[in-house]
Amino acid sequence: MAGRGRASGVSVLVSVCLLLTSLVGCAGRSRAEGVRADVQRLLDLRAEAVLHHDAAGYALTGTRAGFAEVSAVPVSSWSYRVSGVRQSGDTAVADAELRYRVRGYDQAPVTAGRTLRLARAADGQWYVTGDRPAPKSAEQLWDQGAVRVVRGRHSLVMGVGQSDGQLRAYASLADRAVPAVTGAWGADWPGRVVVLVPRSLDAMARLLGSPASSYRGIAAVTTGETGAPAKAAADRVIVNPDAYGMLGTLGRQVVLTHETTHVATRRATNAATPLWLSEGYADWVGYRGSGRSAAQAAPELQRAVVDGEVPAALPADRDFGFAGDAGRLARAYESGWLACRMIAERWGEARLRAFYRAVGTHAQRAGAVEDALRTVLGVTVEDFTAQWREYLRVQLG
Repeated sequence: MAGRGRASGVSVLVSVCLLLTSLVGCAGRSRAEGVRADVQRLLDLRAEAVLHHDAAGYALTGTRAGFAEVSAVPVSSWSYRVSGVRQSGDTAVADAELRYRVRGYDQAPVTAGRTLRLARAADGQWYVTGDRPAPKSAEQLWDQGAVRVVRGRHSLVMGVGQSDGQLRAYASLADRAVPAVTGAWGADWPGRVVVLVPRSLDAMARLLGSPASSYRGIAAVTTGETGAPAKAAADRVIVNPDAYGMLGTLGRQVVLTHETTHVATRRATNAATPLWLSEGYADWVGYRGSGRSAAQAAPELQRAVVDGEVPAALPADRDFGFAGDAGRLARAYESGWLACRMIAERWGEARLRAFYRAVGTHAQRAGAVEDALRTVLGVTVEDFTAQWREYLRVQLG
């Protein structure tokens, strides 16, 4: 009897506690959690519809907007993770992380912040009324219109506002770039590349989440995390069609090969790698086998050398700023290219590759180049700089 009495007392105590908890707002939190769970289930259904190209299923989750634009993208996974919901009556705004993979290219998901607007119908169900990039998040290609897709042998080219013929031309260049990069760097990278071709410079900037002024005159850039693990999401080569269209055939090939080199070398590139090396090496691969002379490929630097202004040192990272002086930017790229060209000529291509990798084995910049120069090339920074300056005089003077 005593035991049953204590159990009864506990039951009464629990009931009182539950009543008090509800009075201080626990029920309110429960309702919020319920809405969040409902929205997560809704977005799970929407993701399944995208993944399986199910237009009818997509429409059942709300607005049809976005389905036609993204339906051509070959995704192998697509999911949302709701991080928060702000409800106001029968409307709500959800913050979510979109995670997706392009089939055959992404070894891990690409992530993108999204803001979804929702409305609750008379039946009590939530429906999506809008889906846009989250504040401070970059646009995805399909946010800019219907995506066209062209597959190459080593490439996947996706564009908005571009014809199939234009995209095939990019694929042809990318397909030549991939084996060229493998021939220089080696085969320890996936050997394929994704190229995004937006409608304009402004559209390119929105894909990068940066002002258009940062990329004016830049033909293409490569996204991706330096020092990324083997299963990091694939890089994207994003083209500026305004600047790219002004290049000749060789220039276009050099640009695509340069950017593909960044994709291949990403795992060996980190905070220890100076931009003169990463950009110079990419240019070296881009021009490798082109037959272009130093004077032809480095006109800005040649003018400086002829005027007696031989650089005193290899360019600093700040010299590669896109928003800075165009002449200084060109000279920085040309200086890095000729430094890598000199290494390839004097020590051999294998040593150049080993030097790049050796720099990337360090965790930080301090001492990384100095150590790699000593251990791989057998020279000091001072000796290397002196040789490079003399090389510039001979090649460009």
